[in-house]
Amino acid sequence: MSRAENDGTWEDIMLILLSDGAGLTSRQVATVLARAGHRVEALSPRGLCLARMTRHVRRVHDVPPVGRDPHRWLDAALGVAARRGADLLLPVQEQVAVMALGRDRIEAAGLATAVPSFAALAQVQDKVSAYRTLARLGVPQPPAVIAASAAELADAAEVGAADAGAETGAAGRRTRLGLPVFVKTPIGTASAGVRRVSSPEELGRLAGEYERLGVFAEGGSVLVQQPVAGPLVMVQAVFADGELVAFHACERVREGPSGGASHKRGRPLPRAREQMARLGAALTWHGALSADVIDGPEGPVFIDINPRLVEPANALASDVDLTGALVQVALTGTSRPRADGTPGARTHQLLLAVLGTAQRGRRRDVARELADAALRRGSYRDSREELTPGRGDLLAPVPVAVAALAMLAWPPAWRRFVGGSAGAYALTPAAWGELTRTAGERIAAPS
Repeated sequence: MSRAENDGTWEDIMLILLSDGAGLTSRQVATVLARAGHRVEALSPRGLCLARMTRHVRRVHDVPPVGRDPHRWLDAALGVAARRGADLLLPVQEQVAVMALGRDRIEAAGLATAVPSFAALAQVQDKVSAYRTLARLGVPQPPAVIAASAAELADAAEVGAADAGAETGAAGRRTRLGLPVFVKTPIGTASAGVRRVSSPEELGRLAGEYERLGVFAEGGSVLVQQPVAGPLVMVQAVFADGELVAFHACERVREGPSGGASHKRGRPLPRAREQMARLGAALTWHGALSADVIDGPEGPVFIDINPRLVEPANALASDVDLTGALVQVALTGTSRPRADGTPGARTHQLLLAVLGTAQRGRRRDVARELADAALRRGSYRDSREELTPGRGDLLAPVPVAVAALAMLAWPPAWRRFVGGSAGAYALTPAAWGELTRTAGERIAAPS
């Protein structure tokens, strides 16, 4: 049923085109949408991807990587949508940046979507801008400084330094952080661009490396941030023109490869909810907005912002349908506010658990992980599979089976499975620079 034939409610059957087919979020969203009866297709560069290994995605269309040329990606996406008669182009990865810039083109093509204004997105898309935005709004963050040169980075931290409460100390002297610290380049996906530094010598070497790579060229800078003790919690929200309409928080119970979460547990986090609502209202945010927070001794502190939906399956297990809320916002511009979910829902991603176990252990550890999952014991007791649920989907176990066989044969092979998919959807510094230049040219152009 086309949008012209329906009343724009979540129950209507549509052809929904996902902006990405490679990432974890797109795979989870595809399951939710297909089980609701929708026809789901996805966009992805050539090659294997998770969306090709499920019956929930009917077709995957080849498009250029968004990080290589975001404008070509949008041209290709609109071409696919026109040929297929899509009703909705749903952002599920970093393509949201070019979709925000090209929102007028998307809507002119007759497609529904839910993306923020580019001006709002630019305030949180890169880590330095996000830090400044959160600081301006009084949202708690770890002690941090911004280094705008190799010299400033090399001098940003020292053993035994006092915690920083601002970028500069008394009389304009830069505050120095205590080691260890995390050094974050402005643009990086799936923990790319985040380095943990434990000594002044290591910090100096990293400063030299970034200088050679041109990180500080043309006004570039990096964020230097101290760790905070406490569990990592993923918070997810959907907004309609600045109004919070859906929220969920889940704790990372077990870590997978590259900092991902192989096991999660839903939990209440009212203070983070209030802070997300404040952030969304200040930016008049439209669409999905997610964050990573550390639930520290003094409450939640924000360490990363993602201007998109992130892995919504635990929310759904907790009775919060973030995907449905996002679709409603895309179709109607609003959504009825949804109650917070029931805390305690446990979910897992066996693929990430196997890869994470191989990263840290040996063949017998991988075999034990698989046995625990099969027998639903240990961390799998009362837990649902969120990435590759097999019910009614014979293709779903294929990625896990391939990874399991590879890890049992040679555990170091986990590296071959991690990071490759990010290249399909990662927004590179060059691509982000191109989008910001285009936005600036549009503002400067005479009307």
